[in-house]
Amino acid sequence: MLKEFLHVGLGGMVVLKEKIEEELKVLEEKGKISTSDAKSFIDSISQRGKDEDERVKAKIKEMIKEVVGELGLATKSDIEELKSKLS
Repeated sequence: MLKEFLHVGLGGMVVLKEKIEEELKVLEEKGKISTSDAKSFIDSISQRGKDEDERVKAKIKEMIKEVVGELGLATKSDIEELKSKLS
């Protein structure tokens, strides 16, 4: 479910980026914005999106670790430790 949520979010961002690029192209054609300003704006928005994506991924990982800890589930390192003790 989490994977689907992330895919929907990314899909929405792609559509939004395309719409912004279309609107900037219209403004550029009307002479209301320069090509370099439009490119700079798109680059800025893209970088903010990447930064936000990384922040969200880190937060999700943190939340999952917290839930695993609260539920008392065995982690990969717990299982490896048990394997080494049994060998």
